[in-house]
Amino acid sequence: MIKKIPATALRIGMFVHDLNAGWMSHPFVLSQFKVTTGDEIAKVIGAGIRELYIDTARGLDVEGAPVQAEVDAHIMDEMVAAVQKPAPARVDAAAELGRAGRIKQQATSVVRAMMHDARLGRAIEIAQAEAVVETINESVLRNGGALIGLLGIKNKDEYTFLHSVSVCALMVAFARAQGFDDETVRIAGLGALLHDTGKMMVPESILNKPGRYTDDEFAIMKRHPEEGWKLLQAMPGLEEMVLDIALHHHERVDGTGYPHGLKGEAIALTTQMSSIVDVYDAITSDRCYHRGMPAPEGLKKLWEWSRHHFDPQLVQAFIRTLGIYPVGSLVRLESGRLAIVIEQNEAQLISPEVKVVFSTRSNAYVRPERLELARSQDRIVGHEDPQQWGIDVARFLTA
Repeated sequence: MIKKIPATALRIGMFVHDLNAGWMSHPFVLSQFKVTTGDEIAKVIGAGIRELYIDTARGLDVEGAPVQAEVDAHIMDEMVAAVQKPAPARVDAAAELGRAGRIKQQATSVVRAMMHDARLGRAIEIAQAEAVVETINESVLRNGGALIGLLGIKNKDEYTFLHSVSVCALMVAFARAQGFDDETVRIAGLGALLHDTGKMMVPESILNKPGRYTDDEFAIMKRHPEEGWKLLQAMPGLEEMVLDIALHHHERVDGTGYPHGLKGEAIALTTQMSSIVDVYDAITSDRCYHRGMPAPEGLKKLWEWSRHHFDPQLVQAFIRTLGIYPVGSLVRLESGRLAIVIEQNEAQLISPEVKVVFSTRSNAYVRPERLELARSQDRIVGHEDPQQWGIDVARFLTA
C-alpha cells in the first residue's frame, strides 16, 4: 500500500516508493529504494524534500498515514475549490489551433537559431525574441489553451528549444491572468523565453546526457543561471526583470533553490512565476532521461510542492490559468470513453469541452465527437497517459 508521510517520519526499514521531487532535485540514483542507513534519511531531508511516498508492502508502515488514493482525492478537491472562478468570453479553440501550430513551428525555429548563436558566442537577436513574444501574446489573447495545449506535445529531441517557447507561452498566459499590464506581460514573456540561455554554455555531452549526472556534472549544470545572466547582461537595453528571471528561476521560496538560496519575498514575483511554469513544463515533458507525466498529474505535483517550494497562492493562480485538466489532456469519462480536452470551461473547471476519441469497453477508436461536459450526463473520472493507449493527441487536437 502506498502512503504519504512527512520526510521527518522516514525511518530505516521503510521502502521509498516516490521521493515526491523532480528528477534533478534529489541526490539518489533511484527514486525507489529501501532505507538502510541514517545517512539516506539525512540526504532526503537535506535535499529539501518535505513529504514523500512509502510502500508498506515492501517496508515498514506508518500508522495513520494517508494512502495515495486519499491524497489524490484530497488534492483534487482542494484544487477545484481554490481555483474555480466565473468564466469570461473566449475565442473558440478550434479557430486558433491552426494558427497555433504555425506559431509553434516558427517560434521553435527562432529559438533554435538564438541558442545556436549563443553557443557560438554571437550576440542574440533580441528583436527576433521580442517578435516571438508578441506573436505568442496575440495567440494567448485569442485563446491561450490552443497554443499551450500544442506546446505541451513535444518529443525529447526538441525539448531544449520547445521548452523555452512553452515556458514563454505559459508565462504570458499566467501574467495576463494575474492582471499585469501589457508592458509587464511583454517583459515577463521575454524573460521566460530567454530563461535557459545559459544552458548553451553547458557542454552538450552533459546537457543531453541520457542518465543521471555525476556530482561534478550537476555542479556544471547548476551554473547555467549565472552563465545566462552574464550573457544577457552584456546585451544593452534588456530589462532587469529579464535578467532576474534568467538568474533566479531555480530559486525556491523555502531557500532550497540555487544559485543564491533566496527565500520568500527576496525572490521577485515574476521570477517566482517563472519558477512555477519552468518546473511544470519540465515535469510534463519527455526528456532524454525520463518520460514526462500527464498535465493533470503535473499540476497535482505543483500543488503538493507549493506547501514548501512555491507560493501556494501563485500555484493556485497558475492552475486556474490552465484549468484542472489543461487543453490536450487525455481524460477518462464515466461512460468508459477516452476524450481529449479541447476547451476550458472556466465556470466549471472539471467540466471542460472535450473530443471523444476512444472506447475502453470495445478497445477501439470511435468517431470523434465534441462534447460539452457541462451539458452532458457524462463526466470526467480521471486522466490517462496517451502513450499507454497509443493515442496521438496532436492529431486529434488539430483535426
